[in-house]
Amino acid sequence: MGSDPRVPPKAGLVIAVTAVSAGAVLVRLSDAPSSVAAFYRVLFTTLPLLPIAVWRYRDHFARITRRDLAFATCSGVALALHFAAWFESLDWTSVAASVTLVQSQPVFVALGAWLLLRERVTRRMAIGISVAVAGMAAMSVGDFLGGVLVGPRPLYGNALALFGAVMAAGYVLAGRSLRQRVALVPYVVVVYGVCTVSLLAIVLVEGHPLGGYPAREWAIFVGLAVGPGLFGHTVLNWALAHVESSVVSVSLLGEPVGATILALVFLSEVPTAITVAGGAVVLAGIALTSSASGT
Repeated sequence: MGSDPRVPPKAGLVIAVTAVSAGAVLVRLSDAPSSVAAFYRVLFTTLPLLPIAVWRYRDHFARITRRDLAFATCSGVALALHFAAWFESLDWTSVAASVTLVQSQPVFVALGAWLLLRERVTRRMAIGISVAVAGMAAMSVGDFLGGVLVGPRPLYGNALALFGAVMAAGYVLAGRSLRQRVALVPYVVVVYGVCTVSLLAIVLVEGHPLGGYPAREWAIFVGLAVGPGLFGHTVLNWALAHVESSVVSVSLLGEPVGATILALVFLSEVPTAITVAGGAVVLAGIALTSSASGT
């Protein structure tokens, strides 16, 4: 691990998880179309990186091969679909269900690595995947059995969140080998650039305007980029230099908990008992899968 930092890594993880947890609530508070909010989140996260990329990493871009560019493109498109699906899911289901299900991407990374990369799935990973899938099933149908619905179409919203998790897994798998050959800033700029263009295409196809939103909406767009983007995922990437990746991965399990608490405080959204129980099972499965795979 890296040299001793000025900020304790554990404190950084607390800040990062808190910032990431705020993302779902900010999306729910926005009145803009979900694809527009997703577009501006990625755009405003990418723009500050461009001067750094041009100033310090100009030569790195020339060394990116066509094959690597193809993988980066796939990664960026998958990330765009992840954001588009997850942001949309928050219009239809509870924050607790949406964030928990979209956070299940380590499960799909393990499955994808087994199917596509022929990586071995250990017995412990298989148990973790099974536990997580059982929790997902409980969350997806439990509210209907209990007769209490949180959100206008929770089953549809849960399906979107799961699709978002699958796309996040595709983003990770496409970029796994690429990050070994391309520096972080050029990689992020290329992938986020493709993601931004892809989200712009989705916005235009859906016919949503890019401007004309009130100041409150622009503040939310910036908040999504600065909070979950800068203080969330950027700090998590910093923490990887100082603590084990498994610690960072498991710490992200705090996002559904934090998002649920913030939704309760700011949106007065109370998750059902079945959602909480199913979510706990999902988180247990994710933790078991992540620790077994070392991610």
